[in-house]
Amino acid sequence: MTSLLVVGEVLAEFLRPSRDSPLNETAVMIGPFPSGAPGIFASAAARLGIPTELCAVVGDDPFGQFIRDRLQQGGVDVDGVLVHPTRATAVAFVAYTSTGERNFVFHVSDAAAASLRPDDLGRRPEEADWLHISGSSLALGSPLAETAIEAVSRVKLAGGRVSVDPNVRAEASTEGVLTSIRSLAQQADVLFPSEGELDALGLDEEEILGAGAVICTTLGAKGARVRCGELDARVPAPTANEVDPTGAGDIFAAGFVAATLRGAAPVEAAERGCGVAARSVETLGPMESSIER
Repeated sequence: MTSLLVVGEVLAEFLRPSRDSPLNETAVMIGPFPSGAPGIFASAAARLGIPTELCAVVGDDPFGQFIRDRLQQGGVDVDGVLVHPTRATAVAFVAYTSTGERNFVFHVSDAAAASLRPDDLGRRPEEADWLHISGSSLALGSPLAETAIEAVSRVKLAGGRVSVDPNVRAEASTEGVLTSIRSLAQQADVLFPSEGELDALGLDEEEILGAGAVICTTLGAKGARVRCGELDARVPAPTANEVDPTGAGDIFAAGFVAATLRGAAPVEAAERGCGVAARSVETLGPMESSIER
């Protein structure tokens, strides 16, 4: 079956189980949950039955072992998930407001996640049929950013396809990071921006469509908009009881890519993506929802 490669970060996530409980106050925090946009995507794709490899780095600590074990239990090939001997596993803390906004504190810049190097990829880019990259990986800086960029170049050169989620985060987006995300977005076969993200990046949607790409804009509870060639379609999302929206966009993208790799047309692929994403928001923890082919 067609193989999928994911390159990026994984981390341990802790979250407030109740709304309007800010991170600068003492209150209940639950976790760890395995997380990180690329890891969430890889887990969902593997559980949807796609042979999926992940290249990432964790620390030699309980969080790293926990994340590695959970990914493997979900069917992800973790041979490329390396264990750094001295750096700790990356950690994130999340709190939600009653209006649905999220507040994050990340401990990633000096953690193991950012240490993935181009040599760590081995021959995986040449052997993959599809590569998925999240812009969050570029925000962590080199060597991870350099590794993600090289992976895209090598997969494209070998004839594979690439999907990119720009995943622009205001708190970690320097001009250099934005420039790199723009470059990868322009090379993508499938692009998963959130609403308004391409405009914020200064990218011309018509130019990207003219190059033959599929643009699938995620609209949260409103579903998705799919554009490619002459197609411009809205795909509604199933009704969901939102508990934890973190990772829903990554799971949507995984559902879309998994369906595409099985031969689905873009609208059908978006419907599959909306289905798994809607289920994912009903459970605390970005990898905790029930996903199966």
